[in-house]
Amino acid sequence: MLIDSHCHLNYASLGEDVPGVLARARGAGVGGFLAISCRESEWDGVIAIADAHDGVWASVGIHPHEADEHPDTDAATLIAASHHPRVVAIGETGLDYYYDKSDRERQKTSFRSHIQAARATGLPLIVHTRDAEADTLALLKEPGEGPLTGVIHCFTASQSFADEALALGFYISLSGIVTFKNARDLQETAKTIPADRLLVETDSPYLAPVPMRGKTCEPAFVAHTARFLANLRGVSEAELAASTTANFHALFTKAA
Repeated sequence: MLIDSHCHLNYASLGEDVPGVLARARGAGVGGFLAISCRESEWDGVIAIADAHDGVWASVGIHPHEADEHPDTDAATLIAASHHPRVVAIGETGLDYYYDKSDRERQKTSFRSHIQAARATGLPLIVHTRDAEADTLALLKEPGEGPLTGVIHCFTASQSFADEALALGFYISLSGIVTFKNARDLQETAKTIPADRLLVETDSPYLAPVPMRGKTCEPAFVAHTARFLANLRGVSEAELAASTTANFHALFTKAA
């Protein structure tokens, strides 16, 4: 069994037929799903999907693109929302300097609030980072009360960033991007991630992997990414499925 560790089941292209999306995924050998939120207005809907379907869990968070629109979403707000039994993670959060859709200082403030909430609750942090490696690491290394763990989702960063994130105790999640022909550097990094720190995801409805490029991405497609990674890393598909599923439950302990 595989687990899609990062999908947006509430987005229109998937949310219009969640039962069908999940059924197709289960037919492809995907038995678990972490439904991610990016805005406070999404939290109730994402949690409702998790409540309604076995094997689906939820996160609460503010995407860095949305930081400007959520100046009042602080750690206390995140902590309160995380008390729901189906909420197993804080995020997604982080820094995105590629699109710069929100002010960078506002992104940092929001990221710090999520880090504080993750430390306070003991829940893993789901980190988005793009063109912001140094600042992302700096904020993750800031001292705080309580341990901090989490995952760098949809990983596309450098080998050195992967090494530092792993040293901090974080996991690395790979999406369909790793299957792209122009992702040679990422593929080399993917070979080096320890087997007990690797996760797989779709980030659906985005980033459909080869051979599904051009289609609306669904959680079922994580099987293609897992197959590619198994071949890349020289292990069987069953071994990679077993290890990434075990890693998911090791990180997202509330999902158990």
